Amino acid sequence: MKKNIHPDYHPVCFVDVSSGKRFLTYSTMVSKGKEMINGVEHYIVIRDVTADSHPVYTGEKRFVDSTGRVEKFQRKFGRRLVR
Repeated sequence: MKKNIHPDYHPVCFVDVSSGKRFLTYSTMVSKGKEMINGVEHYIVIRDVTADSHPVYTGEKRFVDSTGRVEKFQRKFGRRLVR
């Protein structure tokens, strides 16, 4: 590998805000917060959504209120008589 062209690679702990789960990995991301975990200093990166809380990965179904959407569309773009 060529030297001095790759970004710095650090131990990072991603924290899911909604579930509190922590993911230990390596990344080029850095933050102001650091924490010692298992004797290794990790940057702490806070995330709103991770694989632990995202509906695609959890299988959670979210109900989207679609009542009246067709009627609203018909009112807005429905057939108009041309005279």
